[in-house]
Amino acid sequence: MNAPTKFEELEVGFDVPALPGMDAADIQTPALVLDLDALERNIKKMGDYAKAHGMRHRVHGKMHKSVDVAKLQVELGGACGVCCQKVSEAEVFARGGIKDVLVSNQVRQPEKIDRLARMPKLGARTICCVDDLDNVADLSEAATRHGTQIECLVEIDCGAGRCGVTTTPAVVEIAKALNAAPGLKFAGIQAYQGAMQHMDSYEDRKAKIALAVAQVKDAVDTLKAEGIECDIVGGGGTGSYYFESTSGVYNELQCGSYAFMDADYGRILDAEGKRIDQGEWENALFLLTSVMSHAKADKAIVDAGLKAQSVDSGLPVVFGRTDVTYVKCSDEHGVVADPDGVLKVNDKLHLVPGHCDPTCNVHDWYVGVRGGKVETLWPVSARGKAY
Repeated sequence: MNAPTKFEELEVGFDVPALPGMDAADIQTPALVLDLDALERNIKKMGDYAKAHGMRHRVHGKMHKSVDVAKLQVELGGACGVCCQKVSEAEVFARGGIKDVLVSNQVRQPEKIDRLARMPKLGARTICCVDDLDNVADLSEAATRHGTQIECLVEIDCGAGRCGVTTTPAVVEIAKALNAAPGLKFAGIQAYQGAMQHMDSYEDRKAKIALAVAQVKDAVDTLKAEGIECDIVGGGGTGSYYFESTSGVYNELQCGSYAFMDADYGRILDAEGKRIDQGEWENALFLLTSVMSHAKADKAIVDAGLKAQSVDSGLPVVFGRTDVTYVKCSDEHGVVADPDGVLKVNDKLHLVPGHCDPTCNVHDWYVGVRGGKVETLWPVSARGKAY
């Protein structure tokens, strides 16, 4: 008869991957594991950087979708608030106690606008992005009906090629319309250059952001000449924050992946030509996986496949090892090349996901580990909030 598992001893079900107090070796897989020491160092480092450069840091909640992580970023890193991409995400953070929430996206569907207009009643400063005059009237009507205020940023397309206006006159026109609309307030500019964040070369990223800074500066200066001040000039990501923070134009950063660090971001290079996951930031997020079969001598099959991660930015990397390589995956299986046959069934590997954001979104829990023990279990609070 098999010995009882840790879960059976504690008389709990198997709907969580781990419990506080357990040995990290007993975590059920596949699971998202956070190295709490590394996470805290990353958060404090970015917070200290932002403060030293006179910047606010509005952390990007779409990366982790976790109220607990966001609160840690506020408490330990001095974050001023959180960015979200969807109203449903924003509602989760507002209900969770985050007091300053930006939907760094357009909100156009009537049902979503109505929900956005009710968010200030949750006690959160509520902000969204606008790039179309027609959106102003709809937002105003909803805010007026609910007796609330929605603050708005005019979004500039500064190179990502997605949402946003492309000319300074359009920025000024929308800003004036926002200030004239009941229930709304013009709060500034959203200018995130997302297309260059993952460019390998530091100099290439620098050249791209220089164009964005010039575009944003022209808009800010023109607004000021019209007597319109920007409380927020927001943008900046893990691959560019050092450019925006020294631009003299931006005053808020919106970095997200720095806290966890994934394989795709990790490969980009800093000013010295060094990978940013080899000095600038630490890997704090891992997809823990177990070997479930080694029927083939030269390959191990693990339990983390496509349903446990996103591979849109590439396959995961086995952390801390060069003798084995994650080479392929299907729905429920991952194939690990093991040419020397060093792995055994039930061995565990720490994988660094290729792309942390969508990987986190397919899990229910973060298992926080410190000193080889499970310290905490945090829900992925806004998992699946895509509307």
